[in-house]
Amino acid sequence: MAFKKADPSEMAKSGCFRKPEPPHPYLLESTAMALVDTLNTDFKTALKNKDELKVNVLRMIKTAAKNKQVELLHELNDEELMAVIASQAKQRRDSIEQFRQGGREDLASREEKELALLAEYLPKQMAPDQVEASVREIIAELGVDSMKGMGQVMKAFMSRHQGQADGKLVQEKVKLILAGQ
Repeated sequence: MAFKKADPSEMAKSGCFRKPEPPHPYLLESTAMALVDTLNTDFKTALKNKDELKVNVLRMIKTAAKNKQVELLHELNDEELMAVIASQAKQRRDSIEQFRQGGREDLASREEKELALLAEYLPKQMAPDQVEASVREIIAELGVDSMKGMGQVMKAFMSRHQGQADGKLVQEKVKLILAGQ
């Protein structure tokens, strides 16, 4: 079977090469740069500056985001991308702990540097006293008085303060407060 060579003039008439219409300025959701755009811009800048550590961290984020995108079968929004970055940060924290237990301070320091770069893309973390105050407020709102309600408190806290506190810290505070009642 022989293929017919495509004629560019015919393809232009059919609309194959039409430029997409730019969105109307009033229809744009926000003028702020999306997190994906920020990551791509920072990646290009790091490549130009030959910042090997930052390039590696941003590649890792992009790869994890692509894997999540394939899993979910749609483009990631900022919240989903933030969750991917948060999971990568959690992996770094766990790795630091493991490397320190194994006496590998050199690897732990590298992981700390990567964690610091990841933290630039995460929301500001709450202080432990802020976490405790918020947990007390949620416990009072829900009327939880025993450890049986720990799941409700954790769920409410994480939905309100998504990405702003480490789950282990929140869990410790909830257990401490509920055990003390």
